[in-house]
Amino acid sequence: MRNRPIPGTTGRVRSMSLLADPVLHTPCETVTDFGPGLAELVEDLFATMYAAQGVGLAANQVGVGLRVFVYDCPDDEDVRHLGHIVNPRLVAADGVTVRGPEGCLSLPGLEAGTERFDRAVVEGMTRDGEPVRVEGTGFFARCLQHECDHLEGLVYADRLTPWRRGRLARAARRASWSTPERVARLRP
Repeated sequence: MRNRPIPGTTGRVRSMSLLADPVLHTPCETVTDFGPGLAELVEDLFATMYAAQGVGLAANQVGVGLRVFVYDCPDDEDVRHLGHIVNPRLVAADGVTVRGPEGCLSLPGLEAGTERFDRAVVEGMTRDGEPVRVEGTGFFARCLQHECDHLEGLVYADRLTPWRRGRLARAARRASWSTPERVARLRP
């Protein structure tokens, strides 16, 4: 799957980092170079996200430890939100706490009820260095919080109760991508 072009995009599909890969569990570095390499990374993130049928993807999920993520995600009213954020900062996460099913392209085939706020605001920059502010509600707010967590070195499983983590670990043992190291990462 690595470096396979996706029709209609200029990006290439990159290999996905999976649970327990060190890059997923290390806070990402601030982007300082807003040149062609960043534009290429953003396009590759979109291509990889679409190939995996996701709604969001952070750079560390393709092995790049930089503070960048992309999204193409509906909110609860089925309004589509499409974009990218460089050096994002979660400036607000509030409202009602909702436990809902959450999955991750780096834990393929698994999901668990995860608590998130139903409103989130993220500020950052575009790949050209222009300021951007994105506000989301419902499912889109969940996506924004999930991707910001990735850039801090967290996966959604880190937010689960010990009981839910244990259930997720049992499910992970049956996954085709499972290894003892990956399952151990989920143990409470």
